[in-house]
Amino acid sequence: MTRRVGRDRERIRRSLTFWLRPAFVLRVLTRFQRVVGFDRAVALASSAFTALIPLAIITSAILPHTDAKDAANTIINRYGLTGGGAEAVRDLLSPAGGTGAEVSVIGAVLLVFAALSFSRAVQRLFEQTWELKPLSVRNTANDLIWIAGVVCYVAFSWWVRDLLDHSRVQIASNLAVLPASAIFLAWSGRVLSARRIELGDLTPFAIVGSVLLGIYLIGAAVYVPHLFSTSASRYGVIGAVLAMISTLFGMMVVLVASAAVGREVSEELGRIRRGERPPEDEVRREWDALVLELRSHWATLRGQLNRRR
Repeated sequence: MTRRVGRDRERIRRSLTFWLRPAFVLRVLTRFQRVVGFDRAVALASSAFTALIPLAIITSAILPHTDAKDAANTIINRYGLTGGGAEAVRDLLSPAGGTGAEVSVIGAVLLVFAALSFSRAVQRLFEQTWELKPLSVRNTANDLIWIAGVVCYVAFSWWVRDLLDHSRVQIASNLAVLPASAIFLAWSGRVLSARRIELGDLTPFAIVGSVLLGIYLIGAAVYVPHLFSTSASRYGVIGAVLAMISTLFGMMVVLVASAAVGREVSEELGRIRRGERPPEDEVRREWDALVLELRSHWATLRGQLNRRR
């Protein structure tokens, strides 16, 4: 009985303090490097941008009682953009006059392909982080379901922000959206992995991701207006595009990092439940694994540069 109590105490202690161990931090960094975190974030940001612009234009063209500039005005009001930044966003998101019929047909096809490209980029993130066999186009039905879920989640989060908080930082509304964000992230991993990842394994990712995204959105509300105004004043619409992609890139870095942390937290909790103890040379092993991943990535980049010369 005493031995069992001691084991339970040991499990509780390890469950509360494992994230303080250097070996755990190294495992997270190795996981992030293994999925080529920054490159993955660039790909996600680019595909998200190509999906968001057609979505904004088509929504304003198809939905009744919706002006073509409503999407632009929503972003402008959300981040308090003024001057060149506001004008550049209007030019970027407002379609030219007289193209409504073409947008409703050709644009709808473009939107589907762009949205599927984004959903498959997120799908590859889950597959690589959890080391699953890639499904690619065989998961198209789930991709379409996920796209519909994204639209519902974005609409709900914007509705909550408009309802609860009209300040620029919107701390209260971001806190209110946290549970919905956690549910959406866990559901996303479940759907895009074709239910190959259990909800229990996705829970750490969902919690970490929702918290970090909330913090990022609070910070973005402070620096995004300056970023948009500065870039748009210098480069016009191209500056607004660069500012939007930069904002999306930061968000996707948070998403990729959350996936890496969530996977390692799930693995660590599993080892604790099984009663496995970390080896004495754990830090050295994880450091060697991280160095190996960095060297492999550098060798790949160097090979690509040599082929282009």
